[in-house]
Amino acid sequence: MKLLRIGELNQEIVAALDEDGRLRDLSEHIKDLNPITLNKDILKKLEQIDLSKLREVDASKRIGSCISSPVDFLAIGLNYKAHAEGTNSKLPTEPILFNKSSGCIQGPNDPIIKPKAANKMDYEIEVAIVIGRKGRNITEEKAQDYVFGYCIVNDVSERSWQKERGGQWIKGKSIAGPCGPYLVTKDEIKDINNINLTLDVNGERRQTGNTERMIFNFNFIISHISQFMTLYPGTIITTGTPAGTAMEMSVPKFLIANDKLKLKVDYLGEQNQIVIDEN
Repeated sequence: MKLLRIGELNQEIVAALDEDGRLRDLSEHIKDLNPITLNKDILKKLEQIDLSKLREVDASKRIGSCISSPVDFLAIGLNYKAHAEGTNSKLPTEPILFNKSSGCIQGPNDPIIKPKAANKMDYEIEVAIVIGRKGRNITEEKAQDYVFGYCIVNDVSERSWQKERGGQWIKGKSIAGPCGPYLVTKDEIKDINNINLTLDVNGERRQTGNTERMIFNFNFIISHISQFMTLYPGTIITTGTPAGTAMEMSVPKFLIANDKLKLKVDYLGEQNQIVIDEN
């Protein structure tokens, strides 16, 4: 299924995309997409519903983040070889794990607000895992049993805060984290380890990648992280970005006001954002 949250901020309802591309209201069956509701039992329930009989939702309404109030918003750095090389970084021997603030989550098409002090704001298209079952010390072979689905994340990054201000990456990684539009259940995706990603800025192709080029694949990432912490339903794990970020350029083209971004990932949909200056 392709699930989403649609409506004004804090007033979103859950909807699903039917076979004809229409949005159908699921609010009588599930109140939200959050750590409480994301589990295999609700998925089985939803799969039994005839979407064509549900009320159609106005597709022109705002789309919210496909997850509400995640337990954790985790991220993997330098997980594509070309991106690591483009930043003059050593290839990691195990996943580089960091946090994004869960407060930076926003809708996939909401404006990205550029803070007044930010001068090296960058984009990163990524595929994110959404956990659907509590687990620890998960084996790679069993990893997919703990996945509810996948979504797009734009791991918006302020490089000066990430690289030049000391401490952990979270400083520069918590400006914004657009998620969605859809939370796509894993059965909808033919091969998660072979899907295409693209990101354009003002119509210029900046990033092109495929998940087969990840250094650490999805199952390995889940297994690895679960050695160090318990993974809970609703946890987001965004898995790294391909080459082409602004900081890799000889003359970096960091994001400025009125820049328009388009992110597309096979099966997972499309995001569209505009950058606006903080008031």
